Amino acid sequence: MVAKTIFGLEDLCANELKMLGAEKIETHNRAVSFEGNIGVMYKANYLLRTALRVLVQYAEFEVEDEHDFYKKVREIAWETLMDVTDTLAIDTVLNTEIFNHSQYISQKAKDAICDRFREKFDNVRPSVDLDNPTLRLHIHVAKNRCVIALDSSGDSLHKRGYREKTNLAPINEVLAAGLVQLTGWDRRSTLVDAMCGSGTILIEAAMLAANIPSGYFRENLGFMKWRKLLPFNEELWQKINEAAIERISTNDVILYGIEISPHVSRKAKENVKRSKTEDMIRIRCADFLQSDAPPTVGPQPVLIMNPPYGERMEKDDTPALYKAVGDTFKKKYEGYECWIISSNHEALKNLGLSTSKRLTVYNGQLECKFFRYSIYSGSKKAKKQPQE
Repeated sequence: MVAKTIFGLEDLCANELKMLGAEKIETHNRAVSFEGNIGVMYKANYLLRTALRVLVQYAEFEVEDEHDFYKKVREIAWETLMDVTDTLAIDTVLNTEIFNHSQYISQKAKDAICDRFREKFDNVRPSVDLDNPTLRLHIHVAKNRCVIALDSSGDSLHKRGYREKTNLAPINEVLAAGLVQLTGWDRRSTLVDAMCGSGTILIEAAMLAANIPSGYFRENLGFMKWRKLLPFNEELWQKINEAAIERISTNDVILYGIEISPHVSRKAKENVKRSKTEDMIRIRCADFLQSDAPPTVGPQPVLIMNPPYGERMEKDDTPALYKAVGDTFKKKYEGYECWIISSNHEALKNLGLSTSKRLTVYNGQLECKFFRYSIYSGSKKAKKQPQE
């Protein structure tokens, strides 16, 4: 199997898989390969916080051109996976000079599968359903090697099910969960999201602290529709589901969100309520730069911030904002480890602080830096630390 993830979260995903009992775990670029039984596949979909999809490798072959590709896809015994009454969707990723259009290769694969069914079942074939198919396939062509996998997740696993409406630039739930884990937060100390938007980072942190499964609010996963190869084992699924729910625990840590927009802060509170984490999260509609820091508990309070990167701001406003953020850290957040994610590498220099850790992650298509600033007590300026 392969768990698809976000660049920068591969090691976290591998560690999560190890905890689930997966074997032969190897990290790759934006992916982690592993082995396991059906139970591990179910757990991976229900419990991994840093995975976007869980793919089950099904076929692998070398390919020369589109005719060779069509021929080899048609030779696969698709009738062992699905019936003519089932529906199909195909996603393709290309890293090859042989083909240059992923949608065209998806279409060729669909033609090959349907032609095989027509030949074997008196001109009857499965139909295509891009939104809710019985079987979703993932095709990856790298150089001359083609791998076809079954997508056991269906919709991307970042679609947790607790978030409806969002602000203009919502952070992906998987990235949010990853950022929280990358900080090393101990799940007991105060955590602040200083520009919390629709509340995603806070909710993912609260779900982590209370052991709420990442898939708790999901009603559908891809493997639930499988009836032939690897047929859905409802009894095993219920057993895994119930065991995970039993591990949900109460946690009296309080997480704080600050959001300047009344409209967005209302949406954040709605999302928090849907995620059943309202006992742990306090959201205040205020300007972070004008607000006092919340009270702290625990040995190491953490602040996470996803500020505007500058795409929607006046050019001169961005450096000023980041400088004001740095000043606020120094004045009001002594003792905190403050983390900022931003694609605006120049603006980060305006914080006026020394980084104590530097990481690279992707927010969608944007390469971002995730920097830690350790704010020490009794100092107007963060003391320089050796960078990790």
